[in-house]
Amino acid sequence: MFSFLNPFARSATSQAQALGFRLNDGGREAAGFKGGAGDCVVRAIAIAAQVPYLQVYEELRAANAAYADLRNDKLARRLNAKGASPRNGNHRNVFHDYIVGHGFEWVPTMKIGAGCQVHLLANELPTGALIVKVSKHLTAVIDGVIQDTHNPSRGGTRCVYGYYIKR
Repeated sequence: MFSFLNPFARSATSQAQALGFRLNDGGREAAGFKGGAGDCVVRAIAIAAQVPYLQVYEELRAANAAYADLRNDKLARRLNAKGASPRNGNHRNVFHDYIVGHGFEWVPTMKIGAGCQVHLLANELPTGALIVKVSKHLTAVIDGVIQDTHNPSRGGTRCVYGYYIKR
């Protein structure tokens, strides 16, 4: 059903199905980390790939440091200035190959000029182990359940840019 008042309204046949939510820090606290950090990449990978948080953290720290040493671009300069710690956030140029190396495949869901086609909803994502990219955040979704330190779905309106799915 198309509505001129709300062009984004979903039809009755495609009702939004909210994802479940489970509070999960990916083993961060158990690894001895406290306080807030920009480590959503580490948490999402640890949860979806079933790898210990500290292992992912250390491997991404090493990958960040290697990128900073080998490159001469804006990201490398930022990593050198702020440090290679995954607590300071992670960039796709570094984490993409790492995630793919753990047996995941990238599935883009956004196309330039097409608008949002996939939302953080159960009926718009496949089942299985996913690492989902939304604006400025990565979250793990396992069989229709968001596993994170907060629910990033914004009530099912959050646009999914793409996801990594376990092959």
